[in-house]
Amino acid sequence: MSDVRTRHRTKWPTAQWVFSDPGRIMMFGMGSGLFRPGSGTWGTLAAWLLWVIASPGASDLAIGIFLLAALLYGCWAADVVGKALNSPDHVGIVWDEFVAFWLVLWLIPDTLLAQILGFVLFRFFDVVKPAPIRQVDARLKGGVGVMADDVLAAGYTLLAMAILIRLGVPMSF
Repeated sequence: MSDVRTRHRTKWPTAQWVFSDPGRIMMFGMGSGLFRPGSGTWGTLAAWLLWVIASPGASDLAIGIFLLAALLYGCWAADVVGKALNSPDHVGIVWDEFVAFWLVLWLIPDTLLAQILGFVLFRFFDVVKPAPIRQVDARLKGGVGVMADDVLAAGYTLLAMAILIRLGVPMSF
């Protein structure tokens, strides 16, 4: 653990530490979680890029199974990596943003405007943490807690998008 440095009272891992283990690479969003400031935003952008590359042609069943597996894996792996860093919800762990934003992208219209709006709304709800997200974030610990607040932020995003669509807000240029 000598490759983990302390910054602002939080252990900050080096790129060498992150890239020395496949689980850490995933939890740090293929390295996007190392970018500062705003590692959650960088992670969400990386998730979006991977979605654009990997999702075309995938069936809804395959995406649904993948997202469920990614969520379950995240609950376990975020706990393991958080313990290794002695920081249960380390800011660099962005797999939770990946999974939650992929859920948003899967369920909103497949247009650039809808995706931009989904991105902005998701980041808003993830940062602001309106009730009950803030309470869940404070009470649930470990990997489940890491994943849960972002899944709730995705739920808020999907609800807001559904309302906007119902109100007739255009979702394409």
